[in-house]
Amino acid sequence: MIRVVGVRFRNVGKIYYFSPKNLQIEADDHVIVETARGVEYGKVVLAPRDVEDEKVIQPLKEVIRIATPRTMREKNRTEKRKKKRFGYV
Repeated sequence: MIRVVGVRFRNVGKIYYFSPKNLQIEADDHVIVETARGVEYGKVVLAPRDVEDEKVIQPLKEVIRIATPRTMREKNRTEKRKKKRFGYV
């Protein structure tokens, strides 16, 4: 069994497993993780739990850190700029 948290990067979509390391992570926390696409911001949708080894794609990446209020403000600003640039606002 491997300890993981489930992270989602959009409001809907696939849940990806990450190692919580020794961080105190709970469901609904926002986290910064390393993915194949680089460093990304996501929301924990599955609290830490043990899952069977075969359900985890290796190597299991780790949560880098829990997002701070500043990180969340930066993300919101970036999202607003993207929407404005592409005409969604």
